[in-house]
Amino acid sequence: MARPGPGLLLPANVLGYPPQNLARVVVWEWMNEHGRWRPYSAAVCHHIENILKGDARGTVVLGQVDGQLSPYIIDLQSMHQFRQDTGTMRPVQRNFYEPSSAPGKGVVWEWENDNGSWTLYDMEICVTIQNAYEKQHPWLDLTSLGFCYLIDFNSMSQTNKQSQRKRRLRRRMDLAYPLIMGSIPKSQSWPVGASSGQPCSCQQCILVNSTRAASNAILASQRRKLHGGAAGNTGATGTLTTVRQSNTFAGTSLWSPTSSVTNNVSIGGGQTKGEQVQVPLSPTNFPVMSSLGHNTLGVNGQNNLNRPGTQRISVATPRGAIPPGVPALPVKNLTGSGPVHPAIAGLPVCLTRAPKPILHPPHISKSDMKPVPGVNGTRRKTKKKHLRKGKTPEDVVRRYTDKIKVAPDEDCTICMERLATASGYEGVLQHKGIKPELVGKLGKCGHMYHLLCLVAMYNNGNKDGSLQCPTCKTIYGEKTGTQPPGKMEYHVIPHCLPGYPDSKTIRIVYDIPAGVQTNEHPNPGKKFSARGFPRQCYLPDNEKGRKVLKLLITAWDRRLIFTIGTSSTTGESDTVVWNEIHHKTEFGSNLTGHGYPDPNYLDNVLTELSAQGVGEDNLKD
Repeated sequence: MARPGPGLLLPANVLGYPPQNLARVVVWEWMNEHGRWRPYSAAVCHHIENILKGDARGTVVLGQVDGQLSPYIIDLQSMHQFRQDTGTMRPVQRNFYEPSSAPGKGVVWEWENDNGSWTLYDMEICVTIQNAYEKQHPWLDLTSLGFCYLIDFNSMSQTNKQSQRKRRLRRRMDLAYPLIMGSIPKSQSWPVGASSGQPCSCQQCILVNSTRAASNAILASQRRKLHGGAAGNTGATGTLTTVRQSNTFAGTSLWSPTSSVTNNVSIGGGQTKGEQVQVPLSPTNFPVMSSLGHNTLGVNGQNNLNRPGTQRISVATPRGAIPPGVPALPVKNLTGSGPVHPAIAGLPVCLTRAPKPILHPPHISKSDMKPVPGVNGTRRKTKKKHLRKGKTPEDVVRRYTDKIKVAPDEDCTICMERLATASGYEGVLQHKGIKPELVGKLGKCGHMYHLLCLVAMYNNGNKDGSLQCPTCKTIYGEKTGTQPPGKMEYHVIPHCLPGYPDSKTIRIVYDIPAGVQTNEHPNPGKKFSARGFPRQCYLPDNEKGRKVLKLLITAWDRRLIFTIGTSSTTGESDTVVWNEIHHKTEFGSNLTGHGYPDPNYLDNVLTELSAQGVGEDNLKD
């Protein structure tokens, strides 16, 4: 049915945000590699908001609400999303929309991608499309929003105006996004210090507290002067200027409602000595700034949850009055004990410094990269699977088993039939010399199975000449994997890891390009992706670290480090993923769980390598 009315050509800046004293819908979004803000689902947003109510500086584990997002966590202090398997960090933001908009009603607009699955539009696009749909416009032009697409509601399609390619789109109902009322809570607007309320003794927080004290004293004296009750001479003259409060700060105070301050402040030639004042602050009387000589004290506040970044207090000076790089007033030190506090002297003062993972070391020149002592070369390459000729499945099974004349009265754990009866694969597999009733015992572990069942298991695996006990995972022969072609580089860099101050660092760089799957992979002939490469990993350059490196090289040669499957992080299928051997991808911290210090990591990874058949007996002297 055709939709009446004219189409809609959007003007610029069509999206607005409601005032702070009204209800609004909250949508949490993350920034993708193209710089676009992508919305989380409504269920995830509800989960984040619930965590936020309890601890505005906490950590949100997304896997608790969405299994496909299990490796992702959000740090509310730094406003970043961490991908725990690769260490990738992406910014997140908390956006607001009208309750009557698409997210407030639970309306979702999606377009069909090349794989036939549906992809959610950016939230601002969803809101715009829904607005046009409700007004019964027959079409919508998205050019003003930066997209060269035309939406046709009659055919429910999206057309690229340049290539004329057409895709289907759909509208569906989902859970409505969370609704909040009133102003932003105080903890969200100013996340400084510990939530316990106890002052921090670090230099940064001392600087913050002294900055607040100095600023409070100045504001208090100017207020008294305005009301005719000033005591003492501040040595500064000027007019009072009221600063309009930011929308993102409405309903909150930068400082506590009542601040008791004792501080010595020197400005120009005057001084207030040991003056103690109590300054009641509220949205009506804060913020105020006074012109002190040529220097104006200003406060820039911003909502960390909406625009994460460094907050600064600085002094604005007339252009040309002071040469660049020269402080406005003399400063003895940065602790606030000098004659003038650095914030008043025109130096930027960092008030919050959110923790961020240190994923990579500083830039290193090639001349500083040295070979790893005791390890030959600095690079390994893998090509396609090496075929092992002359080893039939029957030969492999016979090599690692001994025939049992009298079968015990127990089940074969492969086919779940009694060992005293024929194999469950009778009639399914036919192999010369392997009768369905024959039973064999594996040489090392002693577990017993039908020989025909072991042949079937081998045929269903990598067919690399090795055999693995399905009960205890003991490996017979040399196990190899299905890792696609790529290269591995390793060298020593002149930096130390946290927890290893006396050792340099071994850096490993894996690089695997995208390609096409072969017969050993899940979907032969289909393309596979390779996300996040090259991947950098780190080991301490000590005796145990070098041992781990040698075994990792062996595992790489056997194609065991990576495989092709479904990412537990993103849910993407047919992509290169880690293969049960954990690596440390975070260089200078351990915020994501994939960094240092971790005193048990080297022992744990040795255990994981041993489980893949790469043990210390594989080390060459």
